[in-house]
Amino acid sequence: MKKIVIIGAVGGGATVASQIRFYDEEAKITVFDRDDTMSYAACGTPYAIGQVIEDPESLLVADVRSFKDKRNIEVFLRHEAVEIHRNEKRVTVKNLQSGEFFDEPYDTLILAPGGSAVVPDIEGLSTSEVFVLRSYGDMQKIKDHITRHKPQSCVISGAGFIGIEMAENLKHLGIDVQIVHRSPYVMSILDEDISELVRKELEANGIIIHTDTSISKTDQRNVTLENGKTLQADFQIMSIGIQANTKLAEKAGLPIGPTGGIVTNEFMQTSDPDIYALGDATENVDFVTGREKRVPLAWPAHRQAYLIARHLTGTAIAKNGLLGTSVVKVFSQTVGMTGLSETMIKENGLPYATVIHRGNSNAGYYPDHAKLTLKIHFNTETRKILGAQCFGGKGVDKRIDVIVTAMYGDLTVDDLQALELSYAPPYSSPKDPINMAGYKAVSK
Repeated sequence: MKKIVIIGAVGGGATVASQIRFYDEEAKITVFDRDDTMSYAACGTPYAIGQVIEDPESLLVADVRSFKDKRNIEVFLRHEAVEIHRNEKRVTVKNLQSGEFFDEPYDTLILAPGGSAVVPDIEGLSTSEVFVLRSYGDMQKIKDHITRHKPQSCVISGAGFIGIEMAENLKHLGIDVQIVHRSPYVMSILDEDISELVRKELEANGIIIHTDTSISKTDQRNVTLENGKTLQADFQIMSIGIQANTKLAEKAGLPIGPTGGIVTNEFMQTSDPDIYALGDATENVDFVTGREKRVPLAWPAHRQAYLIARHLTGTAIAKNGLLGTSVVKVFSQTVGMTGLSETMIKENGLPYATVIHRGNSNAGYYPDHAKLTLKIHFNTETRKILGAQCFGGKGVDKRIDVIVTAMYGDLTVDDLQALELSYAPPYSSPKDPINMAGYKAVSK
């Protein structure tokens, strides 16, 4: 009987355990996690804080008992793996409740340690109420603080996914929000013109934004910025980035790549064939360029869990590169992207052109329609799509998903005009924005 040990019990770790069990009824599977909850929907935590999701416990997908009863998988929470002994194929684990150390043998080890929120070394930070949002426990702390202290204002450091989602949800609770962002424009993964649309929507909903600066000092409610401004905030949220949890892998001598993630091959194996890794802590490759890429999002972790399970159970499937497809709700609008931004294209020295279509999400005469901007970059030599971004009131996810499918299907930008996409006035137009972008690309 094969002994499989998994480090990490959230999205990637819990999913890979379940996937392996689906294909292998006999393997002995043991999971360790240092947190006190497992298998929760981390992406839903901002909306639970904002009370859009009324029951936070609905984010808890599974628990220790259900994993044991339904899947025959042992899960130990509040247990931290502290060292991997590769030659002896065992892991030293610390029981965080009792302080006891013990060794757990394995035939196969799977690392799903995730990532941690980056908290900069800021003068006086300990004097202020400061939170991060990376776990179910973090969510509970923020909710508890809001319930008990009823804060009226918050400064969010970072205008990425979490920062923007938290800005909307805190505003939903009636809290005044200011965002501080080091880059010149919000959501730095976007092109500047699409980012500006996001900024306008944030500001239209009362969010005050400070770009090209960062927090240099805090003193209780006083937040001093590098540009000299001083803000007032009852509490702060740090959402400036995610650092891969690679210390365990590094200590074991497993290679870490230039993006800061654990290096894996096409089957998610590390340099040690008996140790796999997946999720936020891993380095993968970019679908377009083939260069190193780390994408700390839910979809890659779940896909990688499936690939590991199939490789372990005899039907190997190699991973594709990652596009970094993402979508974010911004009050009444949505922004989505896939593939390379214009900055990334220039950094890679690729010949490119851009087509932009501004129109309606669906028939303009239909009462429920919204403005939509679709921007697509393509290689001028091969005509292959390099990336796309979309902003609008509805239908953004649909258009980005079509572009993703086109890229995976190796279609050119010219092929977009010929796609027979579904049409009825409530949903699209006879020539969908995707088709229109394809027609417009012909002239380029």
